[in-house]
Amino acid sequence: MEEQGKRRRCLRRVVLVPFPFQGHINPILQLGSILHSKGFSITVVHAQYNSPDPSSHPDFSFVPLPNTSSAPDFTVEIVASTVQLNTNYKACFQECLAQVMSQQGSDEGIACIIHDELMYFSQAEAKDLKLPSISLTVGNAAHFLARSALIQLKAEGHIPFPESKSQDLVPELYPLRFKDLPILEKLESYLALVSKAFNNKASSPIIYNTIDFLENSSLKKIQHQWQVPIFAMGPMHRIASTSSSSLLEEDTSCLAWLDKQSCKSVIYVSLGSVAFMDIKELAEMAWGLANSHQPFLWVVRPGSVLGEELIEVLSEEFKKNIGERGYIVKWAPQKKVLAHVAVGGFLSHCGWNSTLESICEGIPMICRPCLVDQKVNARYVSHEWRVGLELEGDLERGEIKRAIKTLMVGEEGEAMREEAKKLKENVELCIKEGGSSYNSMNRLVEMIRSF
Repeated sequence: MEEQGKRRRCLRRVVLVPFPFQGHINPILQLGSILHSKGFSITVVHAQYNSPDPSSHPDFSFVPLPNTSSAPDFTVEIVASTVQLNTNYKACFQECLAQVMSQQGSDEGIACIIHDELMYFSQAEAKDLKLPSISLTVGNAAHFLARSALIQLKAEGHIPFPESKSQDLVPELYPLRFKDLPILEKLESYLALVSKAFNNKASSPIIYNTIDFLENSSLKKIQHQWQVPIFAMGPMHRIASTSSSSLLEEDTSCLAWLDKQSCKSVIYVSLGSVAFMDIKELAEMAWGLANSHQPFLWVVRPGSVLGEELIEVLSEEFKKNIGERGYIVKWAPQKKVLAHVAVGGFLSHCGWNSTLESICEGIPMICRPCLVDQKVNARYVSHEWRVGLELEGDLERGEIKRAIKTLMVGEEGEAMREEAKKLKENVELCIKEGGSSYNSMNRLVEMIRSF
């Protein structure tokens, strides 16, 4: 008994392995901050591509994985680059863990490894070292189910599906239509990646950055299918006390501009850290915003416009038209923007982090999904939680204008705002003592301490 107690006191360090995308780095570092506040030491073993800034988390240790080849080009082929990343780092991961263990004091050891689900090599290596591992799914539970269903749907001949079937509901996945499924262009390669990532989950606990009341049905289905401990402990950015982990420099000047705007008058526009648009789409978005006559804060990320690098591609006519009514930045402090009293709507790509941040602030959304899980999220925002509407098809300035007017000044938008307010209130209850996310966090902490 005394030996067991001594062992538990020693195993205090948690190793985090993030996937090198902004939307994946944020939640795993937030999780690290939560666990650090509970007494665990945190080491982040990370790729040198898109590496997090150690100065933003001075209490963490950071160990870079050695560069084994050129940086993967995720803009060209997400699936192949993800597989390449796992193949390259599998061989050197044990060396990094040995380095971590050699740096620990005599009263410390590795309690467990928590890895992003797309860094699936980590679980196999942890098993070889007889270390417990936990998988972090940064998307929501509905996307997890949709993705896991793809292999069976393909085997049953439902995928690929004809255009005539795109609006049909997917069996057992309401409210998703076939067109909402997270399908990438190279389907066979994508399904192979899904299979690899999922095979690891058969014996590994899973953490979700989601909330029980939002996804109770989906979480119950996952629990039934996988029979492993699951922890719905979102929104992590509200539970964690952490500084920004943005890979891009945030332009905080937009906050002073927001201070000058009327309450709930501004539409905030950001398509995230990965999505791209061409010059025509940029022009349609620009004139849709201008013609709405609604104040707007627009993020145009460097490199996000194909073939161009600068937001100066916007015409002088456009700039003259909007005057002081619009403000354009290369990157914004999004959580602070969404919390600002002047912001009344969010035109978003519907990445899960952005969706959660919007829900937490009671901000209704215009959904413009671009990649993978974003289509699932957009469908839930618009048809399940009813706190937004979706822009489908090609970007067109008239449709953008109509969507903005509907959301910001229409009766339908006011109804969405009321629903968003209710979701915000429920989030607050979930993260307080006794709430579902609070309880999940404590269950996770107790499990790690028991290893």
